[in-house]
Amino acid sequence: MSKILKNKKIIISAGASGIGWSAAKLFLNRGATVYLCDIDKKLLNKTKKHPQNNKKLFSYECDASNENQVSAFFKKVSKKTKKIDALINNVGIAGPTGSLEKLKSKDWENTLHVDVNSHFYFTKSAIPLIKKSKNGSIVNISSTAGILGFPLRSPYAASKWAIIGITKTLAMELGKFNIRVNAVCPGTIKGDRMKRVIKDKAKFTKVSTKTVEKDFVSMSSMKQWILEEDIGKMCSFLISDDSSKVSGQVISVDGHTERND
Repeated sequence: MSKILKNKKIIISAGASGIGWSAAKLFLNRGATVYLCDIDKKLLNKTKKHPQNNKKLFSYECDASNENQVSAFFKKVSKKTKKIDALINNVGIAGPTGSLEKLKSKDWENTLHVDVNSHFYFTKSAIPLIKKSKNGSIVNISSTAGILGFPLRSPYAASKWAIIGITKTLAMELGKFNIRVNAVCPGTIKGDRMKRVIKDKAKFTKVSTKTVEKDFVSMSSMKQWILEEDIGKMCSFLISDDSSKVSGQVISVDGHTERND
């Protein structure tokens, strides 16, 4: 296994499952030290069974949508290290499914609060630590919905567009500190979250889950599911020294999405 992340110190939000945990394991295999947090205690307990736990893997409970809890998390990390080389902003919820005029305001507001404000809280706290790195990097996990839109998922799409705006702006602000900022836009990822999205859309459109699942896969040129590992590998490249001149970019890992209806 390549050690291209040797000695890198990396924070991952929502890191105990899905894309976050897949990336954490890859980063550890490539030589990094990982500080992750998650809101789910059961999932956090599973991460603590990893052989690198309390050696190069440190896991903490944190509600990423709560600024005070995020600040407390960073205080704990700061006791372990004085600098961070990379931040993976991975927090996000799918939000409600439905036409905009029928959505509840509280569901709209909660989706934007979790998906956008968490990035703000984490990035704000991480920047002082990343400035101490010689080659810092921030990777924001957006979505192809943040490029193409996503019918029946307007709060989610809006939040993912916002993340791209944050990414572009931060790349401009932080470039002079040799900090790179990029966004990764996953396509249709195989996993539990997508199962829930498919179930909700099937219920709303009154068709079978198999029909919806087949339709999602058909949306890309490659006609394949995107795997969590695919996103981790792209993040690994973007936080490595191999991408030292890559910043302000919005990179899709989606098998080339042709439609998003």
